[in-house]
Amino acid sequence: MTSGTPVPRDRDASGRARNNRPRDGLGRPLPRGLTGVPTTPEDLVLPPGESLREAQRLLDAGRPFHAHEVLETAWKACDDDNRELWKGLAQLAVGITHLRRGNTVGAVRLLTRAADRIEPYAEAAPHDVAVTDLTAWARTLIAHIGEPVAESELAPRLRKAI
Repeated sequence: MTSGTPVPRDRDASGRARNNRPRDGLGRPLPRGLTGVPTTPEDLVLPPGESLREAQRLLDAGRPFHAHEVLETAWKACDDDNRELWKGLAQLAVGITHLRRGNTVGAVRLLTRAADRIEPYAEAAPHDVAVTDLTAWARTLIAHIGEPVAESELAPRLRKAI
């Protein structure tokens, strides 16, 4: 047992714990008082196309954790049959985050879950999501975990080329 003063937890209006600590580019918490990378506001709700564009921008910038936040917000706001797709896309970004952090076990788990969730949408991909390409990309990356991967390979195209 320690005998220090407990650190007060950040809480929202409903009493849920929130972590308002600054974060680095891969979403890892930094000590209080440091300047981190801006994160996505928890109350941000974008239309599907804008969510995909913002998530793509963040993936292209090497910020998969932040792309995950955008996709998670879309998933939680989704009220139609596409909920599992959004959840899979968010898991894809988390899988990339784990890989960039060096957690290969977590990367394999999340990328596998992502591919499994995304794949059923292949026949009728909503919002021009590149379902077939993303599923193949994730499974190929999983097969090559442990091998060197170029940064550009960790930013898959979320939407079909038009």
